[in-house]
Amino acid sequence: MEVKTSLLDNMIGVGDMVLLEPLSEDSFLENLRKRFDHNEIYTYIGSVVISVNPYRSLPIYSPEKVEEYRNRNFYELSPHIYALADEAYRSLRDQDKDQCILITGESGAGKTEASKLVMSYVAAVCGKGQEVNKVKEQLLQSNPVLEAFGNAKTVRNDNSSRFGKYMDIEFDFKGDPLGGVISNYLLEKSRVVKQPRGERNFHIFYQLLSGASDDTLKKLKLNRDFSKYNYLSLDSAVVTGLDDAASFRTVKNAMQIVGFMEDEVQSVLELVAAVLKLGNIEFKPESRCNGADESRVKDKNDLKEMCELLGIEQTVLERAFSYRTVEAKLEKVSTTLNVAQAYYARDALAKNLYIRLFSWLVTRINESIKAQTKSRHKVMGVLDIYGFEIFEDNSFEQFIINYCNEKLQQIFIELTLREEQEEYVREGIEWTNIEYFNNAIICDLIENNQNGIMAMLDEECLRPGTVTDETFLDKLNTVCAEHQHFESRLSKNSKFLNDHSLPHSCFRIQHYAGKVLYCVEGFVDKNNDLLYRDLSQAMFKANHSLIKQLFPEGNPAKVNLKRPPTAGFQFKASVGTLMKNLQTKNPNYIRCIKPNDKKAAHIFTESLVCHQVRYLGLMENVRVRRAGYAFRQLYGPCLERYKMLCKRTWPHWRGPEREGVEVLMADLQVPTEEFSYGRSKIFIRNPRTLFFLEERRRQCLQDLATLIQKIYRGWKCRTHFLLLKKSQIVVAAWYRRYAQQKKYQKIKSATTVVQSYTRGWQARKLLRELKHQKRCEEAASTIAAYWHGAQARRELRRLKEEARNRRAVSVIWAGWQGTKARRELRRLKEEARRKHAVAVIWACWQGLKVRREYRKFFRANAGKKIYNFTIQRIMQKYFLALRRTLPSMSPIDKSWPARPYRFLDAAHAELRAIFHLWRCKKYRSQFTEEKKAVYEEKLEASELFKDKKSLYPSSVSQPFKGDYLEISKNPKYHKLSSCVEEKVLLADVVNKINRANGKGASRILLLTKKNVLLADQKTGQVKASVALPDLASVSVSTQNDGFFALKLREGSASAVKGDFLLSSEHLIETITKLHHIGSTASDDGVRLNVDITDEFLVQFKQDKVCVKFIQGAPKNGNGASCKRKNNRLLEVSVPATA
Repeated sequence: MEVKTSLLDNMIGVGDMVLLEPLSEDSFLENLRKRFDHNEIYTYIGSVVISVNPYRSLPIYSPEKVEEYRNRNFYELSPHIYALADEAYRSLRDQDKDQCILITGESGAGKTEASKLVMSYVAAVCGKGQEVNKVKEQLLQSNPVLEAFGNAKTVRNDNSSRFGKYMDIEFDFKGDPLGGVISNYLLEKSRVVKQPRGERNFHIFYQLLSGASDDTLKKLKLNRDFSKYNYLSLDSAVVTGLDDAASFRTVKNAMQIVGFMEDEVQSVLELVAAVLKLGNIEFKPESRCNGADESRVKDKNDLKEMCELLGIEQTVLERAFSYRTVEAKLEKVSTTLNVAQAYYARDALAKNLYIRLFSWLVTRINESIKAQTKSRHKVMGVLDIYGFEIFEDNSFEQFIINYCNEKLQQIFIELTLREEQEEYVREGIEWTNIEYFNNAIICDLIENNQNGIMAMLDEECLRPGTVTDETFLDKLNTVCAEHQHFESRLSKNSKFLNDHSLPHSCFRIQHYAGKVLYCVEGFVDKNNDLLYRDLSQAMFKANHSLIKQLFPEGNPAKVNLKRPPTAGFQFKASVGTLMKNLQTKNPNYIRCIKPNDKKAAHIFTESLVCHQVRYLGLMENVRVRRAGYAFRQLYGPCLERYKMLCKRTWPHWRGPEREGVEVLMADLQVPTEEFSYGRSKIFIRNPRTLFFLEERRRQCLQDLATLIQKIYRGWKCRTHFLLLKKSQIVVAAWYRRYAQQKKYQKIKSATTVVQSYTRGWQARKLLRELKHQKRCEEAASTIAAYWHGAQARRELRRLKEEARNRRAVSVIWAGWQGTKARRELRRLKEEARRKHAVAVIWACWQGLKVRREYRKFFRANAGKKIYNFTIQRIMQKYFLALRRTLPSMSPIDKSWPARPYRFLDAAHAELRAIFHLWRCKKYRSQFTEEKKAVYEEKLEASELFKDKKSLYPSSVSQPFKGDYLEISKNPKYHKLSSCVEEKVLLADVVNKINRANGKGASRILLLTKKNVLLADQKTGQVKASVALPDLASVSVSTQNDGFFALKLREGSASAVKGDFLLSSEHLIETITKLHHIGSTASDDGVRLNVDITDEFLVQFKQDKVCVKFIQGAPKNGNGASCKRKNNRLLEVSVPATA
């Protein structure tokens, strides 16, 4: 018999939040944490599933798990997403009810994975067959294609869906899939042209460059290097754990399975390549004769390659980037575009090209996966859409996303209440009205056709005259000022006049999830979403078949002068269609929650989860479910679970199930107000009652277990006793036999021992006799040996005495012979000395005669020889003295011994030069590569700052250390060190100057070969990262201060927040390293410009501020101080140098 478990069995925490007691936000979060820590990531709120992203693989999605949840009651097993998917599928198959599964949550919460799990479960449990399997495979393989073109890496999620997706899966009467229809909502097209720092563009761009073959890239005129394309973010181009090349192969295979033809795949890749090429087109200003500004394309190579890919005439597209034609009835006016307008047109074309390509992909997939039969279908919808968004800067995208979530919350409450009411009516239970927050007033504030915010925005976009974001905000302040959920600085409610957290250019809406502050900057432009008609017509003229389909409005024969609908209007209409679609289906909800911002396992950040619980309205959902009856169960399972609590129902109840439950509840004396009887279910009002039943059941199970153990132990002991009794007889018989055998063995052994002792005594007696005989023989041999030895020693002594006598005679004879030899030697030596003396005397006489004869010849050359001898002696003395008085080996030692004689001036100077060169060579040979690099930097610093900067002389004696913080060794900066992949060339603490008050905030400055990073000194979090190619110049003053400004190139990704004004104690070293590394990192080889002036401009976001250096007495200490004079001037006071 199959053993069935229940939601209430072996609970970790509470599996259904409706049963949570007491109910509060803290207990709600604590229950989620407890289940999360035990790998229970799913929790119910009635029929709603809460899913907490575990950020790791769990063994709960195996085929065995699928079979475990197949055809099981929703509350029969522990909470799981498979239970909800099975409930929805069985309701669709058996009850003919169309279903929809709504998956919501913020980015990184696991919505996309949840939708994949739902689809994979339905595919696993539905029917089999060749055609059915083909349909299932096409439905599943549509996901990789849409993810490649619609997903991107963000700071919160490496595979974040940047669009909303709703898929209707169609089934036949047997429950087998026939096809599907996909709807997409609000693709984040602004990501195509610009990505926030730390994020990437859509996956397909990186997959194409990484995974395409060399031949394919050559046909598409592309290069694998990401840095060649302006639309691709470089700081996060490579994502750990994401293989773009393998993903590209997966996408191409998925497109083939879905049904894309080879030429269609090639056309799609050509359009992706065209978007990349489009981002590289740059413009330059050009003045016309009438004084008007005009833009021209700088380098036409990328424009030419893009036109070749799309089959467009280069001159047509180039003119569309430079001119704009406005038509009004029968008139046409052509105006030139300046550089800013040309860049706007380029980006608008790129965004429209990509979003239209994405919409075409969705349409093409729908053509492949749509149901072929026209009979009525059963439908299951899966909605994977962005959750409520509250960022630091909220704009138009967040506004319409939150509007969509308001509508989803509204329909969620309505459908939940309707489902509750229908069940009460079906079971015959009296329905009581439930009080809850109705967010219809917020939806009306946004979507009202008369005075709603979206209506005001459309009206402002369509009216003639000057239209700006400020005029739109003024209109909101006029129309919505008295609305209780709208706030602004100019609201008629005076309490906001002193609210400094509410800027003048912003408004705030009290959503159901909390207050959200929206900045109106960009609302009008993003709502207009204009693409110049000249560009549409240029695209329509392309020979590319797919381009003509994407830009039908460019057909000159079908020119429509009517203004296209705004983005807000289109989104509002699509949301309205979605809401009508959802109201016709039975809803099933999955609420996804992200446990932490680090994308790490085993981390549960309570504040982050609390924020999501609030804006998902989960507490409100629990209160709605608990407002009536907290728990309900069919009579059969209820009686089966609790029948052991009553003697009349245990072990079997023979009557109707409802009567059995009534007898059970009466016997337990449960108050009648705590429950009600429906037609097929019992309804329990308070969770305490359910927990009371569970506690009684647990105690009863313990008693039953004890009884079963007692009976089993008795049977086991009796069986064991009978077995022992039977065994004792057998053991006794065997023991008696064994004892007799043992006695016989002892007697036999004793006999053997006596025999052995006797034989031993006889053997030992014989041995003694033999030993005595042997000893006698050995004694005779020993005596003979001793006698022979004495004889031998006596003979030896005689022979030694004879030998000593013979040696004494030899020694005496040798001594006599030696004496005679020495006497003869002395005689011969004396004779030789006499002969030598005679020879010497004769030689001296002969020499005297010769000198007397030739003396006259020597007197003639005596002066010259004496001069040469004197000079030679002087030079010898000079060199020996110079050797003793040479200076030290230091190259900077300028001392040199004085020359002793004036005629040695030239030689003295030449020797000094030779010695200095030799000394420098020896000194250089001692240098290591690191020391050479330090001296090269010192030399470069001298070229930059000598006689230009007052601070330079004091830095000459200070060595350039580079890493002052020892960032790789200091555990305090371990987190920061792990974020930097390259070698750190400089790590120092600097002050970042605030333009508002001139005060400094401590930051850690890191310099690598490619980037300059600024990080918070306390937390180690990277605040800003600047690529060295984006660095235009560095400005410093001529005075004795440490201030410097990093100026960024206009239009670069790093220039969004403007330039940086910093102060450092090691300014000379910092600027020198920046100048050296910035020159090598530059693509064009241009050296980084260092401006040394006492007055320069710094770009702060949209404003330019002048920084002026003056001499004066600082207020605090002896260092320079910065003070704000006005909105356009920062004054730096530097102490005067002595």
